[in-house]
Amino acid sequence: MTQYLVRSIMRAAPPTLTAETPIRRAVAVLVDAKSPAAPVLGDDGRLIGILTQKDCFRPALHASYHREWTGRVADHMSREVVSVEAGDEVIRVAEMFLDQPHRVFPVLSLIHI
Repeated sequence: MTQYLVRSIMRAAPPTLTAETPIRRAVAVLVDAKSPAAPVLGDDGRLIGILTQKDCFRPALHASYHREWTGRVADHMSREVVSVEAGDEVIRVAEMFLDQPHRVFPVLSLIHI
């Protein structure tokens, strides 16, 4: 049986954010990139969280009511991240989608996210 790896189907250059990015800017990044989520990287380039479109609903609703965007990515991101490796088999990751509530998994590699 042929082995398909995550690296063959993953998005090569996903948008990334920092914890200090203003949430309004982060929402714009997700929309512009047509991305359902973005990894949040620490100062050392390591994964510290993920910001999903769903994470952005509350600040967007707040902004529509109060006409003001407040907060930063750190206030809204998910800190407990389930990630996969670029070398993982696609079938294994597909099974993870059945067991997890997430729509996306950040892909880690030795080089970059």
